[in-house]
Amino acid sequence: MMYKLNFIQYPNVNSTKIDESISLQSLKNNAHIEDFINDFKSKFGFESLRTFSFSEDGFLSLMLKLNGKIIVSKGESQGIIDAAIKYKKLGFDIEFISLKRDGTLAYEEIKKCDYAFISSYIMDTYVKVDLEKVKKLSGAKIISNISATLDSSFCDMAILDAYKLTGFSFSSILLHNNFFDEQYIGNIDTVCIYQIAKAIEEFTPNSKLKNEFKKALESELKDDIYYFVEPKNTFDYTLHFGLKGIKAREIIRSLALGSIYVTNGEGCSLGMSKPSRVLQEMSYEESESRWALSLSFSSELNNEDILYIVKTIAKRYRQIKRLS
Repeated sequence: MMYKLNFIQYPNVNSTKIDESISLQSLKNNAHIEDFINDFKSKFGFESLRTFSFSEDGFLSLMLKLNGKIIVSKGESQGIIDAAIKYKKLGFDIEFISLKRDGTLAYEEIKKCDYAFISSYIMDTYVKVDLEKVKKLSGAKIISNISATLDSSFCDMAILDAYKLTGFSFSSILLHNNFFDEQYIGNIDTVCIYQIAKAIEEFTPNSKLKNEFKKALESELKDDIYYFVEPKNTFDYTLHFGLKGIKAREIIRSLALGSIYVTNGEGCSLGMSKPSRVLQEMSYEESESRWALSLSFSSELNNEDILYIVKTIAKRYRQIKRLS
């Protein structure tokens, strides 16, 4: 049996079917596509949509279209951080907001500004961010990645990351209320919109498993488990922790051989080769940051499943620890 405990980072990938029904025709009426886009926007309460590359270049292009002072959380995706660094080198007014040791945003650093790239959660750890508080402190238009929540509350522009939602590196989506010129329909990645819409229909987080896994892990691993962030401060369907003294990629690969799939984060961490940049922003050493594991739940699992998974994690951990 396969146990998938990383549904946010590795979604259920659907077969990509591209046919004439979602193509743009220069000599035909594209009303069906325009209607689909309008329905998609209305689901999230926005008036406009544009597709863009979820990368340093894509975010730098967005920043250059904004007019005013920008702040960026250090808990954002690597593409946003890289774009912000480049934007600052170009001489524009931009500041970074730090993360505290417990993984929360340093709200006291927030000053009045025009735009804030701050999401409703910290990447990798899934610590929740109070966007209402950010709004009050900054007075800014908030640009937020909602890919792990699909909740556009308190943000003025919402980002949907195609890779996180679909498993493919399509263009991503920015929803907004006429902050940018209308994107010419021929430049809109319609395939990405259809695939993201399909993924959203199947987005089913399970908040019933977190506490059961936490109790079972603590019972089995005791002092070998380490919490970089308070579990109560993260989403109800995610659990972030470390296993002391090993590299997460080693246990991830070992568990995968037994069809148990976990990860060590997302974005720059995803792929198991690098330690979490976010944890290092929280002042953890690189060696400590390599302990991190992240679970996100969507499947229905019973007590026997949970016990089997946890005992397997503990067994593989002890084997790796002895070999180290």
